[in-house]
Amino acid sequence: MPLNLPNLLTWLRILLIPLLVGVFYLPAGWLSGDEANLWATAFFVLASLTDWLDGWLARLLGQTSAFGAFLDPVADKLMVAAALIVLVDLHRAPAVIALIIIGREIAISALREWMAKTGKAASVAVSFVGKLKTAFQMIAITLLLYHAPLAGLPIAAAGEALLVLAAVLTLVSMGYYLYLAARARSAPRPG
Repeated sequence: MPLNLPNLLTWLRILLIPLLVGVFYLPAGWLSGDEANLWATAFFVLASLTDWLDGWLARLLGQTSAFGAFLDPVADKLMVAAALIVLVDLHRAPAVIALIIIGREIAISALREWMAKTGKAASVAVSFVGKLKTAFQMIAITLLLYHAPLAGLPIAAAGEALLVLAAVLTLVSMGYYLYLAARARSAPRPG
């Protein structure tokens, strides 16, 4: 396990998860509801920024590694799953939406692992629709964690709408990846 700046940022993202979750379950009186929302949002935004930064730094510094390539998506999925579970518990997100998003992440991770074992990992590389899904999902979770109106804007309602859109894109991207995997598996082998 190479200990470099990109991997340290990934570990930081994992360490932020209990903080993000924990602020909502502190003893009464430690934080107001608005303070808990603000802290959770800050932890989630910081974690999201480390997600972008660790990959960028790994490429810039030539510090990509197999361990980093493994740990980065695990950290992302843990962060998103934890945030969604908290949002469901707080009645800010429907359980069915959380199940769709978390279930898709597990299914596509398994698909990618299987395709890698068959030597066809490149056939299910991240697509534009997958990146779009991730962007909507991260923005939606951020808005739902913050939850309070901001400058008169209904942040919670915007977050709910974006989360539904993220769930739709989740299903579309899953279908797309399954199609790519099926096509790659049925392609004739060279030689």
